Amino acid sequence: MYAVVETGGKQYRVAPGDLVRVEKLTGEPGDSVRFERVLAVNRDGEWLLGEALATAAVTGTIEKQGRGPKTIVFKFKRKKQYKRTIGHRQSYTAVRVSEVLA
Repeated sequence: MYAVVETGGKQYRVAPGDLVRVEKLTGEPGDSVRFERVLAVNRDGEWLLGEALATAAVTGTIEKQGRGPKTIVFKFKRKKQYKRTIGHRQSYTAVRVSEVLA
């Protein structure tokens, strides 16, 4: 059984036991998280979609709060002596999925 959930403007395919890195959520490691926005559930080859998911949810626990690798953004205009370098590190929350409620 697995589900497709949406959080932070992105969609993730999750199954019980998976460790998923999602956009930063509030909470400390060990806190429980509930994803209410479930888009689809696959239960043994049978799809649940639309109104059948009105009460569906995915629960899990926060494993870690962290930051991803640094991404370098380099701007350059030739012949104008223009160069700008800036870095970015995206924050994330690692969530261990415990169950899919459908």
